[in-house]
Amino acid sequence: MATKTLTTDTFAQEVQADGIVLVDFWADWCGPCKMFAPIFEDASEKNPDIVFGKVDTDAEPALGQALQITSIPTLMIFRDGIRVFAQAGALPGPELSSLIDQTRKLPMDEIREQVAVEQAQAEQNPDAEV
Repeated sequence: MATKTLTTDTFAQEVQADGIVLVDFWADWCGPCKMFAPIFEDASEKNPDIVFGKVDTDAEPALGQALQITSIPTLMIFRDGIRVFAQAGALPGPELSSLIDQTRKLPMDEIREQVAVEQAQAEQNPDAEV
């Protein structure tokens, strides 16, 4: 499966869907981004059941800012609408494959439960840092 270009208009819809979504935040001038691109593309071909999206931080500065992207490349992984991973830096192919395998094995019922608890606490005490 080819990677999708994500924009401010399409980002939320993609990452909030059921399933796994990997997002690569990159820029054309970024050397490490260019080195990571074929690894990311290869992983997308090997995992057709996963959505692989790319966000050009130069074309979508508001999106990068909203997600607090301070270094590129940055990889984020969402599963069933929940961000489960975020890390700056290019990953070698085997590490990306391992990360995908780990994401597939996540206990999502437990994670959803934890997110619900955290959201309830935040609503009860809106001034507290999360």
